Amino acid sequence: MADRSMGTPHLGPTPAAATAEGAGDMDPVEYILRKRLPHKLPRRKNDIYINMKTDFKAQLGRCQKMLEAGGFSEICIHGLGLAINRAINIALQLQAASFGALHVAANTSTVELVDDLEPELDEAEAVTRTRNNSAIHIKVFLALPKGERVEPLNPCN
Repeated sequence: MADRSMGTPHLGPTPAAATAEGAGDMDPVEYILRKRLPHKLPRRKNDIYINMKTDFKAQLGRCQKMLEAGGFSEICIHGLGLAINRAINIALQLQAASFGALHVAANTSTVELVDDLEPELDEAEAVTRTRNNSAIHIKVFLALPKGERVEPLNPCN
């Protein structure tokens, strides 16, 4: 187990989390952490889920393509946890490149995530724990000339 005072990351569950879940005296070295996929919003054609594994330029290009050639007047960019900064950066890059033609509207939320702690030894019991993570949902939409008002086709929320 890593020492917290030395600034190294702690990879196992905290003892408080283990007792809160009823696992008793659980040694984090004897468990494998399996993170389940988060529940996603309904997938629409104009929804883009940002992650940290895909290249930034590829994600930015996909958003630009959807706005320019995809026939969408708005897209919804979703980011979870570490990908929140990237989602904000993509939305701001799109807005800056449009010279004022695009506007952004952001909403934040908290998403409940589920982790499975699977024992390495057969005699131990599997444990499930929940945790919260921040999320952002950014609507990037075309600005209309003054005086025109149109209801959005597919709002993010």
